[in-house]
Amino acid sequence: MFDWLTGTVAGKMCATFLLSMMPVGELRFGLPYGIALGLEYPLALMAALLGNIIPVPFIIVYIKRIFAWLREHMPVFNSFITRMEAKANLKGETVEKYGPIGLLLFVAIPLPGTGAWTGALIAALLDMKTERAVPYIMLGVVIAAMIMTLVTYGVIHIVL
Repeated sequence: MFDWLTGTVAGKMCATFLLSMMPVGELRFGLPYGIALGLEYPLALMAALLGNIIPVPFIIVYIKRIFAWLREHMPVFNSFITRMEAKANLKGETVEKYGPIGLLLFVAIPLPGTGAWTGALIAALLDMKTERAVPYIMLGVVIAAMIMTLVTYGVIHIVL
């Protein structure tokens, strides 16, 4: 279906990058996908890390403004935004308790509902400064990449 995109090394890297940039799946899906496409591990890792990290500062800086704009101009999104903020605030209690290390651990554990996007949203809602939050989120993404590497290569087995 996507042979036009995944038929070359550059295309495989692009697909891995874009999948890793998406909320929810992020690097947890992007890295294994790149490896499954046949990318050499360093290339899959680089594409997945970059794709997962690039949105983070933009989320921290702009998400509150985006939410405010959507609430004003597209009220249909109000309940969705309220739910997202409530979930982030609930998860943010741990981050508030443990500070930036809590943010790092939250991002590092590759489970549904965690990751760079949610970590960046939590940082924004807690009014953490971008220059303080981004390094911890980035380190969390690197740790998540290490865990996903071990899972992808079968070193760690996950039972669902």
